[in-house]
Amino acid sequence: MVPYVMLKTGIGFESLFIQAAFYGLIGFFTFVTPVTLHVLTKGYVIRLYYKDEMDTYTAITYNAILAEKATVFHQKDVKIPDITKMFTTFYARTKSMLVNPTLFPNIQDYNHLMGYDKSLYFNFEEEKEADERK
Repeated sequence: MVPYVMLKTGIGFESLFIQAAFYGLIGFFTFVTPVTLHVLTKGYVIRLYYKDEMDTYTAITYNAILAEKATVFHQKDVKIPDITKMFTTFYARTKSMLVNPTLFPNIQDYNHLMGYDKSLYFNFEEEKEADERK
């Protein structure tokens, strides 16, 4: 609407080159901004369901046309990145997911999702054998 309004009100530029550059800049931001926002936030989990009997999660995200997309994964498929990333909380198989831990009503659910409820077990014998093989 902005190019049409500027054309009808006479606020526009006289030079055809400046008009093309101005309208091109407006068009660039009109189409690039939504695409950039989608690329940055495509892994944001809108809803997360948990099936206790199968120990699986279903994460609902939006695709580019705002249709819901379901991703089903198991807790063992969850991988936490070694270095925290801005828009990634964990990887479900190879897909990056972003969840807000404060929105979990029960913190134990978040701990189970991330694998924090598992006990840490170090087998020093295996580590020594790996060092000896090197």
